[in-house]
Amino acid sequence: MTAAPVVTCPDCDGLTFTLDPCRCTAYGDRFLADADTDVLGPRREAYRSCEQCRGTGRVAYPCYRCGRRGRRRAQLVVSVANLDTGAVASHQVVPGGLHPHRDPTGRWLVDLVLRVRELAAIVGAVVDEADVPSLWLDRQWRPDLPEALRHELEAHALLRADHVAWRLVLGRSTAAPTVDPAARLTRLCAVADLLLLDLVVEARRHGGGFGWAVRYEVPGSPVPSGLPGWCRDLPEALTSTDVAGALTGLAERGMAAAARLLRPDSPRPPAAPAVDVDQLERSVLADCVDLAGGELPGAQALWRDGRWWHTSLHAGEPVETLAEQPTGQVVRSARVPVSRGYEPPDPSWLGEPACWRPCPDCRPHSRIRACDCRLGGRAADTDCPHCCGAGLRPSALRCFTCGDTRRLHQTVLVTVTDLRHRVVHLAWQTGTPEVTPLVTTQPGGKPVVQFPDRYRLGSWAALLGARPEDLADADGGHEIDRYLRDGYVTLPWAGADPVREYVRQAGRGTAAGRLIVVAARPDAPPLPELLRLALGLDLALVVAVCDLRHNTGDPLLTDGVRWSVQVQPLDAPVRPDDFPHRPSLAAALAWCGECLTDAVARAAPTDPTAPIPVPRSGPRDVADPEPELWHLAARHAGQVVTVRFTRAGCTVHRHDEDGVRLLAQALDLRDLRLT
Repeated sequence: MTAAPVVTCPDCDGLTFTLDPCRCTAYGDRFLADADTDVLGPRREAYRSCEQCRGTGRVAYPCYRCGRRGRRRAQLVVSVANLDTGAVASHQVVPGGLHPHRDPTGRWLVDLVLRVRELAAIVGAVVDEADVPSLWLDRQWRPDLPEALRHELEAHALLRADHVAWRLVLGRSTAAPTVDPAARLTRLCAVADLLLLDLVVEARRHGGGFGWAVRYEVPGSPVPSGLPGWCRDLPEALTSTDVAGALTGLAERGMAAAARLLRPDSPRPPAAPAVDVDQLERSVLADCVDLAGGELPGAQALWRDGRWWHTSLHAGEPVETLAEQPTGQVVRSARVPVSRGYEPPDPSWLGEPACWRPCPDCRPHSRIRACDCRLGGRAADTDCPHCCGAGLRPSALRCFTCGDTRRLHQTVLVTVTDLRHRVVHLAWQTGTPEVTPLVTTQPGGKPVVQFPDRYRLGSWAALLGARPEDLADADGGHEIDRYLRDGYVTLPWAGADPVREYVRQAGRGTAAGRLIVVAARPDAPPLPELLRLALGLDLALVVAVCDLRHNTGDPLLTDGVRWSVQVQPLDAPVRPDDFPHRPSLAAALAWCGECLTDAVARAAPTDPTAPIPVPRSGPRDVADPEPELWHLAARHAGQVVTVRFTRAGCTVHRHDEDGVRLLAQALDLRDLRLT
């Protein structure tokens, strides 16, 4: 194996920092600047009153490419792994071993596709070749150059690509089934009918073509002014957008939508028929042209009430906004709002408008928010250094009270679903008398009460065949707060309306007062699969668990069993502040699988003199350690237990008040005898 050379960082010339043009030079020596004026053109003179460069025009930044070391490793490692068997094969690219060839434009290219195919054949995996990197050499590179000069140019090409110096390409023994755009669209329409949402298919002009997006919206959501997506056509947008992706951002898009009640007695829409994707795409594109043949900004097709509604999009009058810059300048920009030319009629399941009241803790069209000194219902602190007793202060964060909706809803509509065929729609309304017994009292004296079962999302999850710890917000997949899961609420004072506080808590930051909760087990890889992969890459799989089930019934304490699963380098220490926070092992595995390629990239040694490992490993069988992990968690209830799995075996650590203590180590977790 050829050694990886260590060269001087070309970005900072070994100085560990760079002198870059200040941001103020993009706008020149002006306090008020236009966003579209020469921002991407040549740099101009500095702003004399700049708060960053003090008028010099240049700012020193730590060199992030070399990590302030001044030297970098000219090495690229590509690893191909079979998730079904755990087999891993790797190839390293270093100067002198690139074997470039000319592309049709005449440039010298290092194409790693053939090498990755060979590695995939070794491990018996089918991989996505779109994840395979390519390297372009400098134009002055030629095969007849002196060896030292060739290697220097090759090292620079590798350094330009070492933002991911260790690339992991994942595959399986058989090819993954391809996504049928028509079947995906039918599935999205069915879920829209299930959740009582609009499915929006949108095309927006971008350059010489169109950008496509597919998403869910609550009825009444305005049209976003920005480009909705970068997909080139509708089939590509459908292939890259599943149900979870279409739901992501639902609250942000419906922030200004009016809250409406649902009609529980409305007829269910008919089953979504098969959709001709090409015909739908042509219809949307045809709506992007007006009757006179002029170009419109875009068009939409909305699936509502069991049918498609088509509308074109029209540009409104530009809206000017001012934004303060870190340099002290103010940048003026114009935003062109876009609206629908035709609004479809309300769906049959949409009822009367829901009542709401303005949020008292933020000001519309400004960054004024309630100061932190007022959190918890306290009076403004006259000695507060932030608001000086006013109780309000500018903030870039969302309003804690309303989530920037500017409204406190009197009714919140809760939808609990398994995203398949089962759904429950609940309406919690302020003013409803409920028996809420006192459970405990906060340290400050505020009472904590508990609602009956119909207000506990954990109880509804059980009716849908899911576990309470599997409850997640459909918009982003975040864990549902324990207060909503078990029906707890903290009252600001004794005698306050508990339903009002509970509704405010559940409806904060939601789209049109609608909270959509998914009650389904996360789509997570099995623990043995990740364990096989980590061992094949010669890395450590770190599983942390903490059994807090003894806190069940105490709303002031975290309960359940908390998990975390991470892939880390072999020399990474067990830190005492690593607390597992995922509500289930499946949730922790899903997060680990989602971040797997990034975790492997971060596992590359930070020391440039230490080479990146080039792991190779055949198929392996591993036992599922989940039963032993549950046993460890129960044996050390209330304490965090961390287990590190490596090729050399496993170690068990317990987090005590004075740090991390090594309990035992062995070749297999089942062979451990713990003290």
